[in-house]
Amino acid sequence: MTVPAPLIVDRGGIGVRAGGRDMRVLATGLLVVMAATFIITRQFIALHPAVGFVQAFAEAAMVGGLADWFAVTALFRHPLGLPIPHTAIIPRNKDRIGDTLAQFIRDNFLVPRIVARRMQRLDVAGIMGRFLTNPSISEGRLRAGASRLIADVIAALDPERLGGLVKNAMADRVRAINFAPLAGQMIDAAMAGGRHQPVIDAGIAFAGKALAANESMIHAIVHERSNALLKLTGLDETIANKIIDGLRKLLIDMTETPDHPVRVKAEQSLAELARRLQHDPDMQARVEQLRDELMDNPAVARWIDGLWEQARNALLRAARNPDAVLAGQLGEILRQLGQSLSTDDDVKRAINRFTRRAVVGGIDSYGDAAVRLVSDTVRGWDAQTITDRLESAVGRDLQYIRINGTLVGGLVGVAIHAVDYWL
Repeated sequence: MTVPAPLIVDRGGIGVRAGGRDMRVLATGLLVVMAATFIITRQFIALHPAVGFVQAFAEAAMVGGLADWFAVTALFRHPLGLPIPHTAIIPRNKDRIGDTLAQFIRDNFLVPRIVARRMQRLDVAGIMGRFLTNPSISEGRLRAGASRLIADVIAALDPERLGGLVKNAMADRVRAINFAPLAGQMIDAAMAGGRHQPVIDAGIAFAGKALAANESMIHAIVHERSNALLKLTGLDETIANKIIDGLRKLLIDMTETPDHPVRVKAEQSLAELARRLQHDPDMQARVEQLRDELMDNPAVARWIDGLWEQARNALLRAARNPDAVLAGQLGEILRQLGQSLSTDDDVKRAINRFTRRAVVGGIDSYGDAAVRLVSDTVRGWDAQTITDRLESAVGRDLQYIRINGTLVGGLVGVAIHAVDYWL
């Protein structure tokens, strides 16, 4: 296998193969050697017949080398700066070359049926599955590089502006949700499974604690509203105690009796609330108003700010340390996904078909734009730029042509001289 010569960059920013320059020096030096050999052999032609063969070789080699030098030079510039017709072919025809190259790419590579045929042999799902299941070292480097790029992008974005966009999107999504029917359905589902009973029990227990904590307030209210006779006889205290005992007994009975009338009434009220939440426009409007008031509350805004900051920090941590993330539950999920992609034929077939159709559709829709980019780019180059770039790409091979022309010309000259000598 041929190892390419190292690429260096000249002052114009054009990549030039260092080997191309060396080959140019070699080809020119070989031509100079042939010229010197021809001049020297002319002085010693009479010494020996073999000198004639050397002279014939050098003479024909000069002719072949000069002809190929002219042909190679004429591709890129005027030989010796002379405006000879049909020279500097590439600079004069750069626009046509760009159009032809673009059309060649369009006709031979960006053809939907050709791409579809090539995509038939490409198992995208299998590649994704192997990557997720058991990433290799190179894929690990790719993942690390991608994670660093993602982290840098997230860190570079304006946190206030990006946070504003995210928070506004969250708020808009919340405001777009009609919570009333959802709440009504939740109440219906809870009552159907008897899961509302603990809520009622918790309400009764809360009422009992509130009653015990506010007995003195009940006594004060009864005493304040009693007349002088009740206060004088002390009956206000008796009435207050009776009220407290009655309420306490009511709460105890409600706790111990599942079908207590008050509990039944509470369940009926819950059922009515669920119905109104789902079907009453006025109730739904009140819920929407409550939702909007909550969203406008500064405390809720601060809560959303905290959520966004936590999410941003979590994204940065995950992006900067993908191995730690993949070692947890997310990593297990991704590995299971990779196994599914590797073993489930239906999933593989669906993903490969989707990828193939997406690529073919993209080429069918944007292929002309892609080749037009090639054509416009070449048209935008000046003559010197396209000359330097093409010469740097194929210059080494062109100098081989000059060398071969010199040597082949010399051999032909020897053959002609031999025929002339022996005939």
